[in-house]
Parts: sequence; C-alpha cells; structure tokens
Amino acid sequence: MIANLITSLRIICSAALLFFPPFSPAFYILYLTAGASDIADGMVARKANTVSEFGSRLDTVADFIFIAACLSKLLPVMEVPAWLWVWIGIIAVIKIINVVSGFIIHKQLAAEHTIMNKITGFLLFLLPLTLPIIDLQYSAVPVCAAATFAAIQEGHFIRTGRKEKGR
Repeated sequence: MIANLITSLRIICSAALLFFPPFSPAFYILYLTAGASDIADGMVARKANTVSEFGSRLDTVADFIFIAACLSKLLPVMEVPAWLWVWIGIIAVIKIINVVSGFIIHKQLAAEHTIMNKITGFLLFLLPLTLPIIDLQYSAVPVCAAATFAAIQEGHFIRTGRKEKGR
C-alpha cells in the first residue's frame, strides 16, 4: 500500500515536470523526487513484504510516464549528434530482439533485472543532471556503453534461460 503511494508520487512528479522549464530548480526538484521514489518504492515493498503484481505493473507505468515526460522536456533542448542516434537505435534493436526471442522461447514477455540493467538505469538517470556541465557527446558514451553491454547480457540470459549469479 505505502509502496504504491510512493510509486504514485513518481507519476505525479513526472506529470508536473511538463509544466516547468528543463534545468530549472523546480524541474530538478521534481526529477530528483521522482528518481528517489523509484528507488524507495521497491525497497519499501520488499521490506514490508507487500510486493504485488499490481505494484510491479504500477511501477512499470510510472517508469514509462517518467521517461516520456523527461524525453518530451529534454529532447527539444538537446543537440543529439547523429552517431548517438545510431547507437541508441542499435541498443533499441537489441532490446526488441530480446523481447521477441524471449516471447518465442518462453511464450511470455521476458526482461531480466540484471545488475548491469540497474547500473544503466542509474547512469541514464544521472545523464540529465550532467548536461549543464558536460557536453552530451561525452556524457552519453558511458551510458550507451553500459546500455549496450546490459542489452547483450540480458539477451544472453533470456535465450539461455540462465539467471545472473547471485540473483
């Protein structure tokens, strides 16, 4: 219950992002609050033993809304080089292949919550915070490198049916 309220806070903060200029103090406060809620909701659900299918789906919806709001605010003010669009496209193709092959092999939509996927998510979360001080062409490289590795690793785990050690 509390975890779902925290997740709902991410949805509210994400929607509110749409009303503030990117890189403004209000934008950063909402952005950081949404990010903190993404970390907190899962921890609270596990600690309180209230993990649920509904909570998991709500978390996915909240993540989607957060990403969509951020992209709609940040992409118009960013100059994304062509090579970066190509790299992002390659990562997207790998992820699509993973989903399709997971569906073919396991007859369900498969996604692995690997440590590398979590690292990639964290780096991606940090990226907008770095934009005012580090040019995108430099700050995007470690994010895309981690995302590429994570996507390939996830595909390997999906296709082999193996889980990450220690998970």
